[in-house]
Amino acid sequence: MDPSGGSQRSGRLQAPEGGGGSQPWRRHIVRQLQHRDRRQQAMFQDLIRCYSRLLEKTSLAQGLLSCSVRPPSADSLTSLLQQSSQLKKTTGELAYQVVELQQQIKIKERVLDQQHARLQEDKRRREGALDEQRALQEQVEWVQQQNGALKTDYDGLLERQRGAESRLREEKVRGGHLLEDMIHLKQQAAARMNSRNERRSRCVLCHGVVFSSGFCSRAREANLQKQLQTAARSKVTLDSSSNAPTSRSTSPKNDDLDESMEPRRTRLFRSASATSPRIFTSIREMFGRKRRGHSVCSLEEDLVFPVGFCLSARVPVRALQVLEAHEQGINAVRFSSSSDLLATGGTDRVLKLWEVRAGSLAPRATLDGSTEGITCVEFDPAGFRVLAASYDKSAILWRLDDSVPKVTLTGHSRKVTAARFSSVLHQVATGSADRTVRLWDLHRAACVQLVDVASFCSDLVCSENCIISGHYDCKIRVWDTRASSCVQELPAQGRVTSLDLSSDHRQLLSCCRDDCLQLIDLRRWSHNRMCFRSEGFKCGSDSTKAVISPDSCYLAAGSADGAVYIWNVSTGNLETRLPDKHSSSISAVSWSLSGEYVVSVDKSRRAVLWSDI
Repeated sequence: MDPSGGSQRSGRLQAPEGGGGSQPWRRHIVRQLQHRDRRQQAMFQDLIRCYSRLLEKTSLAQGLLSCSVRPPSADSLTSLLQQSSQLKKTTGELAYQVVELQQQIKIKERVLDQQHARLQEDKRRREGALDEQRALQEQVEWVQQQNGALKTDYDGLLERQRGAESRLREEKVRGGHLLEDMIHLKQQAAARMNSRNERRSRCVLCHGVVFSSGFCSRAREANLQKQLQTAARSKVTLDSSSNAPTSRSTSPKNDDLDESMEPRRTRLFRSASATSPRIFTSIREMFGRKRRGHSVCSLEEDLVFPVGFCLSARVPVRALQVLEAHEQGINAVRFSSSSDLLATGGTDRVLKLWEVRAGSLAPRATLDGSTEGITCVEFDPAGFRVLAASYDKSAILWRLDDSVPKVTLTGHSRKVTAARFSSVLHQVATGSADRTVRLWDLHRAACVQLVDVASFCSDLVCSENCIISGHYDCKIRVWDTRASSCVQELPAQGRVTSLDLSSDHRQLLSCCRDDCLQLIDLRRWSHNRMCFRSEGFKCGSDSTKAVISPDSCYLAAGSADGAVYIWNVSTGNLETRLPDKHSSSISAVSWSLSGEYVVSVDKSRRAVLWSDI
């Protein structure tokens, strides 16, 4: 089918339309025919193209056949062979390229598969991360809600705190005014008390009895006791006449005393010995008046009583008793001046009193009042009271007949490591981990002196008008209580754990963490000292306490291996070692003033009574 024919037919159909325009039916027929031609032409367009290509191929085949009929020439055959070889070569190269491209396609497909797998994994991880994000978002919202509630509560508490602080300031102001008023009243009471004491002292001197207002040394007390015993054995002559009131004694000293008093025979009272009931009655009447003011001390505590003394201490060789004295570890132990009473204090917050009877310890009382562990124990010279230092930043005073504390001294900011009775009546000294040493008045239960120290105070002892303290900076300091200043500073070999004075106050014993005991002569205040060591002895803690025997001939200390070591002062050698009774480090030892017993305590609640009996 020839498209040109179609066009010619279309031209023939259009000719009549140009000839006359007055016949509408003709124009309509022409439009219909044109529409049919366009539609059929579109339908057979592909067929027409295929037909045209077939005609071209037919013409080409006819040309080849015409050429093949003619005999080929040599040049054309050679060119055809060359073309054939060239085509073969090209075909081989193309086949090789096809193989390489196929391999590359396979590699690309594997890479693509891996990428698809990673993409799927990343999608899963992304979905998991989105889930975690949503969970975290919910948690953040919940935390924000909680924070809002807490912020509301905090604002309320802050308002309450402001109100409490304002009330506290008001109460502090009121307390300050009350304290000033109380101090003023106590000063007036102290002035009245001092006046009465002066009058009493003058009256006592008129009766011939000398009472010391300070803490006398044990040597002077022993001498006084001997004189009283001699006076008790002497004969007394009483005369009713006032012109010849003399008393004669068989003692030469009393004879000399009477001769020296001969010019002053005229007296207001009859003469009598120190044991006369009449003089004790007059003294009792003098001091037996009702006390006024707010003093925390009683009449018996004001007087200085003779204290027993030891001529020769015994070196213990065996354990008489082993007992579990406390519910927890024991930190301190001390004998009373009468040697028949023992006090122990431990981390179980109680102080226990034990009676020493025939080589055994019998429980007597348990003193409560400390809210934390006890660090130090001390009896007063008269034997009526016991003082303890505590981890609760206070020092506590009890009477032996009352389990309720009589006085609680508060003011330290850290634990109190030592508490001792001062050389002045009704005063005690305390040392603390807050690097201060304080002097307290028991009449007012108030601090009267405060000394700041450069180091942690581990222990202290009191002598006449001075306090000696040991510290963690390897120093021993001597403080004058009259001037509130350090008058002497002695170096130690290590961190000081305890101090102890001899009974005559002439020698000072220090125990240090370098496993050495040092004995210092206080009469010279020299740096020369005796050092005591032993193989196996080791200071077990920062609060290990060592003691001097009452006759100043021996030193005793507990070791970390659970044994008690005793040294001879004169030879400087180890006298004995007492092992096998303690299962842990020994924290403290105490030697009775009679010289008969030694008690050691340890961190495992055990107390051991030693002697040579």
